[in-house]
Amino acid sequence: MTGLYPSVEPYEHGMLDVGDGNRVYWETCGNPGGKPALVLHGGPGSGAGPFWRQLFDASAYRIVLFDQRGCGRSTPDAADPQTSLAANTTPHLIADIELLRRRLGIDAWLVIGGSWGVTLALAYAEQHPGRVSELVLFSVTSTTRREVEWVTRDMGRIFPEEWERFRDAVPEQERDGSLVEAYARMLADPDPAVRERAAREWCRWEDVHVSVHRGHRPDPRYEDPHFRMRFARLVTHYWRHAGFLEDEALLRDAGKLTGIPGVMVHGRMDISGPPDIAWHLAQVWPDAELVLIGDEGHGLSGDATIDAIVAATDRFAGLGRDGRP
Repeated sequence: MTGLYPSVEPYEHGMLDVGDGNRVYWETCGNPGGKPALVLHGGPGSGAGPFWRQLFDASAYRIVLFDQRGCGRSTPDAADPQTSLAANTTPHLIADIELLRRRLGIDAWLVIGGSWGVTLALAYAEQHPGRVSELVLFSVTSTTRREVEWVTRDMGRIFPEEWERFRDAVPEQERDGSLVEAYARMLADPDPAVRERAAREWCRWEDVHVSVHRGHRPDPRYEDPHFRMRFARLVTHYWRHAGFLEDEALLRDAGKLTGIPGVMVHGRMDISGPPDIAWHLAQVWPDAELVLIGDEGHGLSGDATIDAIVAATDRFAGLGRDGRP
């Protein structure tokens, strides 16, 4: 069994002014002279938690984490209803990544992402392929309109009771339309009680549709009203705009990834992001390896998923698990 590496602390961190009134938190961990690696967290809005550092051998990697606009330690905070999200889009995030890369003096880096972070990683790599040495992706999503419809409506066939509650939290006249649009409107309501109910029900549904793997436990972050509001605002903002990408563009432009080695790790029981998303991408990205984990779901849902991710970062560092080439 591979398992996570020991936890490490940052040796450098800062706030990067990326414009539009936004300042992005970043940190570096591990070996300052090691192989550069960039972490792209999920959500959008989850923030870059310390567990990401444990996916790498800290003696071999210079690990870079940052909190995307509006979340984590970045400012302003999307949990504040007065925080505008107009300058919080995928093109803005890609520009932030490039600004951070130049700030840190990195020529090219391995990019790792999970869930929404996969969408962002693919968009970044397709726009800046010369800056990406390898890709390690898990819980593969591309945030198409079809994927958003799948999560917010079609999965009601799998969790009918829970989905009915999710649907019925919006006004009756909006229940047959776009639920992500309805929730986004509720999260912008002038009444704080309406906003709080929308955030709570959105996050409750988020916890349901990732719950298929054995031993699932509710995400404790959703108990924090501040996190709930931030997360729900950012997810609905990005989802209602299909990730601010032309629909199916990531798959269409996957030829730009030619020459970039990649590993995609995906749970076969992931119903939040069905495996066909990763499978179709693997058909048009010849340098990618698809690892399907038979009985695991979305995210870091089990040991086999973690092992496959760590095995990939070890391989791309040129290391065996014993730390030797």
